Amino acid sequence: MKLECRNLTKKYGDKRAVDEVSLVLESGHIYGLIGRNGAGKTTLLSLMSNQNPATSGAVTLDGEDIWENRKAIDRICFARELSANAESGVSGYSVRNYLKTASCYYRNWDQQMADELVKKFGLEPKKKLGKLSKGMLSMVTIIVALASKAAFTFLDEPVAGLDVIARRQFYQLLMQEYTQTGRTFVISTHIIEEAADILEEVVILDNGRILLKEPTESLLARACTVSGLDEAVTHALNGLPAHGKTQIGRKTIVTVLLEEGQQLDLDCDVTVSPVSLQDLFAALCGEALL
Repeated sequence: MKLECRNLTKKYGDKRAVDEVSLVLESGHIYGLIGRNGAGKTTLLSLMSNQNPATSGAVTLDGEDIWENRKAIDRICFARELSANAESGVSGYSVRNYLKTASCYYRNWDQQMADELVKKFGLEPKKKLGKLSKGMLSMVTIIVALASKAAFTFLDEPVAGLDVIARRQFYQLLMQEYTQTGRTFVISTHIIEEAADILEEVVILDNGRILLKEPTESLLARACTVSGLDEAVTHALNGLPAHGKTQIGRKTIVTVLLEEGQQLDLDCDVTVSPVSLQDLFAALCGEALL
């Protein structure tokens, strides 16, 4: 199964929230969708889940356009960050009723899993969403995502407000579900370091455009930090582009993302170190490492 975006664009007035995005998501993978605030991540996910019409371009599932296509959208779940303020319209729903409503939208809904997760997370079924903390609302969103059993499941900031124990629980549950079912998950999160180990492939979005899409392992294999005296680092780079440059006196630290055939000139006194996914992302966005 394959979900494909072709030249997907969404405009709000003169602003392009998503700009000519072409992207293929294969079944049986866990993808990380990474980008700064306002990069277009939530808009892209809403377009790929039939919740928002595109200005131009198309989204297809196994070649069929998903727009108003019940057969296609039955296989897609977008569990977005839940807001339960008075204006949202769901604040008066109890946890039980909200999940009951959600079950109507997903053909393969697993009620037993939903009930088990409510207990695991310690949620009170009769409690109104408007009375829940941000972390508890994230738990409700996670339950919808997992219990939907949708072949393609998108989670937007699923761990927002969760403490470290609950975040670990979520990733364990996600990996368990992925291992057992082979479902495809797309996780959009700002807490990159915690998610990095489970993300098979990374999609970095910048100003509505795909900056890169690559398996996490190969991406990190060609990335490194180079540090040393400014002159030595400049010599080692040998003209290669540097990202996230930090300068402390005469010492310089940079991140390098090598392309095929490129290599550093290590015939000088520099230190070359691995770089984490989170630091690589920050460097590609132009942020200094320190």
